Amino acid sequence: MATSMTYKIWTNVNLMTMQEDAGPYGLFNNAAIVVRDGLIEWLGPKDQLGNYPNAEFIDGKGAYMTPGLIDCHTHLVYGGNRIDEFEKRLNGATYEELAIAGGGIISTVNATRKASEEDLIKTAAKRLKYLSQEGVTTVEIKSGYGLDVKNELKMLRAAKALNSNRVDIITTFLGAHALPPEYKGNQHGYIDLIINKMLPAVKEENLADTVDGFCENIGFTYSEMEQIFKAADKLGFKLKLHAEQLSDQKGAALAAKYNALSADHLEHLSEESMLAMKEADTVAVLLPGAYYTLRDTKLPPIDLLRKHNIPMAVATDCNPGSSPVLSLKLMINMASTVFRLTPEEALIGVTRNAAKALGLTDRGILKTGLKADMVLWDIDHPAELSYQVGGLQTIEVIKNGTVI
Repeated sequence: MATSMTYKIWTNVNLMTMQEDAGPYGLFNNAAIVVRDGLIEWLGPKDQLGNYPNAEFIDGKGAYMTPGLIDCHTHLVYGGNRIDEFEKRLNGATYEELAIAGGGIISTVNATRKASEEDLIKTAAKRLKYLSQEGVTTVEIKSGYGLDVKNELKMLRAAKALNSNRVDIITTFLGAHALPPEYKGNQHGYIDLIINKMLPAVKEENLADTVDGFCENIGFTYSEMEQIFKAADKLGFKLKLHAEQLSDQKGAALAAKYNALSADHLEHLSEESMLAMKEADTVAVLLPGAYYTLRDTKLPPIDLLRKHNIPMAVATDCNPGSSPVLSLKLMINMASTVFRLTPEEALIGVTRNAAKALGLTDRGILKTGLKADMVLWDIDHPAELSYQVGGLQTIEVIKNGTVI
């Protein structure tokens, strides 16, 4: 057998591989996993482990190991906060009322425009640290609080600057998040700005691989988003969409029409749009933090998503207004207790299906040839990851084969 010192081998671990068709959680009890040069080289029963005389061995002491967690929908980069709106909502104001009154997304736009790129990096890095400590090794970050060329690019540059050996950052351009105040009454003019200025600038600087939008009665219509999707698709961007959060605008069907990676939120998703998602293999990204924070009462149609075998991902939707959440672990719990996913479905939602929602095929499961992004957990049963609220359960967070 090979004798390279680049081998690291975890033994005495229970591997929750999350592989499909491998039983619940893809579980291998009393197993070992071999890593070389940041990739998984072998995994299986410990008694079938080959001879690696010069490898570095780590005793897992019977702990459970999963793939690194993936937060596939965040707005982690922003200026200011919206604590005042939080109090107003508790006193009866609705999300839509606050947005119409000039609050909501626009208040964060004003704060983000005032912030320097360095300020945005500093505040987002603090938020990112909390996610990383809980086992998150890949995070998607959207723009959408700049709403002009200069500030959208500033946000995306700040997001990319957060990429490190601890966590991979996936960036998404969300220019179609809200109508900026200077374009009030001129929605068509802002759509033109996105298509003719913003998208080409993002592409030229290679600041994002994916384009997203907010298809909603307080956001952008189906036809407006279709214009943006056509332009983005022509430039080679992958697509995602905020859809059916507050009403049924057929956004999920639009996302499916353009083979989007995901449609996100989906509380008001119709079965007709769901069938279009199934045909396009578009992932349903569930965001229980926003549902909880906004005190929503209409659940996403989980039973129908199951019935039609549509992959369900789970994410924090970390943002200053509707989901000030910095714990993907808490979202695993909420996906189970609030949305009624099984503990296994919830964990698949932050690993295998979260990777799929970002178009990533090199992570999200423990499998030979994939990235050695892994987490060793202080738990006694796989379901404990959704059962326990609070308390740091991570023993080791491993990124590209290195304990971080």
